[in-house]
Amino acid sequence: MTQEAQPQITEAKIAEALSRIPYAKELAIRPLLMGDELTLILPYEPHIIGNPMLQALHGGAVGAFMETAAIVQLWLMPNSKSLPKPLPKPIGINIDYLRRGKPQDTFARAIIAKQGSRVANVRVRAWQNRYDEPISILHGHFLIAKADKADKAGKERAGDKKTDKQ
Repeated sequence: MTQEAQPQITEAKIAEALSRIPYAKELAIRPLLMGDELTLILPYEPHIIGNPMLQALHGGAVGAFMETAAIVQLWLMPNSKSLPKPLPKPIGINIDYLRRGKPQDTFARAIIAKQGSRVANVRVRAWQNRYDEPISILHGHFLIAKADKADKAGKERAGDKKTDKQ
């Protein structure tokens, strides 16, 4: 019994997914892949400060960063034999802002809590100094892309053959 090979996930493929997300390009988000654990990095830039008096990161930038982490994690799921595939789309997102984001690099890691055939529930944690002291947490539901067009066309052709024999 042979298993079909899954595509090899590399930082280059993750960077390709990030290049397809406008916010990721604007925020210069970059991947850090250690084994099978993906962490995204939001490098500090002065333009992502939301409150100059407090020197706090803008909540929209942090939210977009965490949404990006969720999308990329879902995009990397081994539910498809080919990459690239369509990116997941957010359905509903809740973000808890727990503490001020300081003017320094921020990290995020996504965990897929539950995956169905069309919808996935994802949790993302963003932190700066310590993983166990998050600055914000995202809970979101995302629409997962349908089967690849090639897979779908193959299934349709198989269905046509069944109807021809009847």
